[in-house]
Amino acid sequence: MEGGIGGKEGTTCGTFDLNALPQDFIAVVLSFTSPRDACRLSLVSTTFKSAADSDTVWESFLPSEYQAFSSLSFSSKKELYLSLCENPVLVDGGRKSFSLDRGSGKKCYMLSARDLYIVWSDTPTYWRWVSIPESRFEEVAELISVCWVEIRGKISISMLSPMTHYKAYLVFKAATGAYGFEFQPVEVSVGLVGTEGRKRTVYLDSERGGRQRRRIAPWRIGLQASAPSGVSDDQFPKVRVDGWLEIELGEFFNEGCVDGELEMSVLEVKGGHWKGGLVIQGIEMRPN
Repeated sequence: MEGGIGGKEGTTCGTFDLNALPQDFIAVVLSFTSPRDACRLSLVSTTFKSAADSDTVWESFLPSEYQAFSSLSFSSKKELYLSLCENPVLVDGGRKSFSLDRGSGKKCYMLSARDLYIVWSDTPTYWRWVSIPESRFEEVAELISVCWVEIRGKISISMLSPMTHYKAYLVFKAATGAYGFEFQPVEVSVGLVGTEGRKRTVYLDSERGGRQRRRIAPWRIGLQASAPSGVSDDQFPKVRVDGWLEIELGEFFNEGCVDGELEMSVLEVKGGHWKGGLVIQGIEMRPN
């Protein structure tokens, strides 16, 4: 097929048979693509599949940090890559978790509650530290009752993948009897340490979010002239595949800087009323 891919198993380009290329050469070429592209190209032919499954390809998708995971043992680099996508690894003494984005291979981190600055977290009448099986970390922070919520997290920019657009999320649950967040907005932000950062307003009450989404639905299909209350759907928590809730705090484009820290914050310091019942697992940074 002129100008296309045809012939047996779709591997002849013009008069050139792609299967004639050495498998090692194909593997080197595929290593300059992405994990998603390598999987797609593995469907071209059995030769391409063998090359696409090789350690040469998948080691190129692994960050240098993977060599520190000496306890991880897999028969191939592809298996190791897929494991890091599905099973976050605890690092930094268990205070952070590390994983990879499946499609791009970009690095993802979650800062545990212990790795965050939480005002009054060491005062048992306000917060308590507990262990629950559904958390990836040894401890989570449970809010008992406070009138001032201040949660901050920092991560070195050099730990993130360069030239990558990241979003930060607070990962939490609402305990039975959670209260005080029903109508009180929370101010969140993401920005470089030393700068003000871009701020936005969100709500941590998941039940109100469900009610709001039901109200927004008719507007989205054109049955209502404008969005109700001026509140958008992304201002409410969403359920993750692991059963936790998450709310977006903001976004950041890493231009490849090796200096500086990124700071994420969650603040409710203006309402003055008491609130409680949140269980904080951490703050996650992952590619958009």
